[in-house]
Amino acid sequence: MSTVTPSMKRNQRHQVRLTIEVVLLLIVLAAMALSTKVVKIGSGADTQTKEFEPAAYGEAQFPKTLAAIEKRAVAADVLAAAIAKDQDAAGKQYGIAGGGIGPEMSVKFTGVAGKEDSGVDEVKVPGLPDSLVIRVQTGPAIIGTDLRDATGDINFGQFTNQIDYQNAGYAINAAMKKDVLSKIDTAKLTGKTISVVGVFQLVNPNGWLITPVKLDVQ
Repeated sequence: MSTVTPSMKRNQRHQVRLTIEVVLLLIVLAAMALSTKVVKIGSGADTQTKEFEPAAYGEAQFPKTLAAIEKRAVAADVLAAAIAKDQDAAGKQYGIAGGGIGPEMSVKFTGVAGKEDSGVDEVKVPGLPDSLVIRVQTGPAIIGTDLRDATGDINFGQFTNQIDYQNAGYAINAAMKKDVLSKIDTAKLTGKTISVVGVFQLVNPNGWLITPVKLDVQ
């Protein structure tokens, strides 16, 4: 007849408890493995290590912005007539709803550059009413986010925060300056005929401030 001593009972209880702890640990490790996502450093999903680089973004994005604006650009006389007839309808027909207070309008025209004032040149375009003042940003400072907002393909949700979203606009402007305005003596445009493709935000129907994506001097 075998005898179970108190020490043997304690050992049995210890073994049972140890077995339960091991099983629970295995369950926890299995759950962690199932919920763990392996991310390759440098991949698109690597949001922890990948920082937004404005300069690289601007250089990559500007050719796309240029192509989109050039494709949508409406002759200035056609656009002016449509706006004069019904501003809201013209905005819906020709514009892209941006983040501002008016749609982004892509336009093209040829005219004579007037005097420059703080990096903005007034341009006299034949066939347009005298009440319509067209001005073109020629730098060095290019203000606004018209180039960022003109395509409708760039939105806040694509960026980590508001700062990156704002810097994206500045970066596209900088890329435009490098690719377009740096090749022109913008200080000597007065009196010259220029051809422009660009975009403006429709707020004042009688005042268009154009940010160019193409500017050719004849």
